[in-house]
Amino acid sequence: MTGAGHGAGEADAVLAALADPTRRRLLDLLAALGGASATALAERLPVSRQAVVKHLSVLDDAGLVIGRRVGREVRYTVRSAALDATARWMSALAADWDRRLAAVKRVAEAAEASEAAQRQGPTTRP
Repeated sequence: MTGAGHGAGEADAVLAALADPTRRRLLDLLAALGGASATALAERLPVSRQAVVKHLSVLDDAGLVIGRRVGREVRYTVRSAALDATARWMSALAADWDRRLAAVKRVAEAAEASEAAQRQGPTTRP
């Protein structure tokens, strides 16, 4: 497996979780607050506490947040490892495409130079 392919499975879960704007907003809130309960998060969003809990479950499954019981509540905090791994995967994928596109560019430029030389005809030397 190439470097760009490694980590793609983990990235799938992260990207699927981040596809939802409410979950992105939850991550932003958790990052800004340093951690919060589902109740506290629901007070800041136009969704119910139950919806927040469901969204947090998806984020937890993707490895983006972790919940820890504190008394009767569960406090959630952001886990950056999954985001970091996804960013590395995306960077490797982009680098792979950059290499491929550079190769295509070299081939196209060589073909263009060859065509230009053929249009000019043979060169004469004194």
